[in-house]
Amino acid sequence: MTVSVKICGLSDPASVACAVAGGAAMVGFVFFEASPRHLTPAHAATLTGNVPDGVTRVALTVDADDALLAAIAATAGVDMLQLHGAETPDRVRDIRQRFGLAVMKMLPIAAAGDVAAAEAYEDVADRFIFDAKPPAGAARPGGNATAFDWSLVKGIRCRKPWMLAGGLNADNLADAVKISGAQGVDVSSGVEDAPGVKSLEKIRAFLAAAKSL
Repeated sequence: MTVSVKICGLSDPASVACAVAGGAAMVGFVFFEASPRHLTPAHAATLTGNVPDGVTRVALTVDADDALLAAIAATAGVDMLQLHGAETPDRVRDIRQRFGLAVMKMLPIAAAGDVAAAEAYEDVADRFIFDAKPPAGAARPGGNATAFDWSLVKGIRCRKPWMLAGGLNADNLADAVKISGAQGVDVSSGVEDAPGVKSLEKIRAFLAAAKSL
């Protein structure tokens, strides 16, 4: 697979197994109560325990406090923290040092200036996700099936690896990668039948589409 894939918002053993079997490089678990994909650290542990070595287990949080992050780090069995809120560079640095896990920072994109914000995080984050800014009034910062102008990240000079997210599905993946130049992609709502309800068929189709690129 020339494009690495993260399947996010997994919440049941069948979808985790499907993502792993299809070649996902990363599997994501959400710890944010406003999301229909929300898990507790204990629930996540029952899923991450079946993920083989070589597949990165990612915990998505949104402006989480230290208590939640500590519970995730101690219990959930993850390898990386995805910070999907308004965390500052100083906060990202502190989280990375305090909890000893790799950190992936999400940056919401709607205009060229939003992409430039990555520079402030390059020394403190291990990886980036560029996601669409949420629609007005949205209850969560991601997983809204919303895309941004992929050309905004084309040719970005970034010292850290990055992934493209926001409104991706098996049908538009090839165009998204061609336009953006992304070497990694993240999908959640694009492989669901309803918010929080993963489709094994759509997971397989998305991963097959990535393999064909």
